[in-house]
Amino acid sequence: MAKKFPLQPVNPERICWGCDRYCSATDLECGNGASRTQHPIELFGEDWYLDGSWGIEPPGDDQKPKQRQI
Repeated sequence: MAKKFPLQPVNPERICWGCDRYCSATDLECGNGASRTQHPIELFGEDWYLDGSWGIEPPGDDQKPKQRQI
């Protein structure tokens, strides 16, 4: 069973999002490429899951992810 994909991870730049392993950016185990796969939040912004056909249901008001602090 696949791991639940996080909508707004705290430090997405530290992890490769290319498969279900979620390896550290410095220790890529799956060998699917020479560099890490970015999380969609890095490419499209914090509301990335609301637009497009990601197949992810937006969380209800009681399940919304915490706001990221920068």
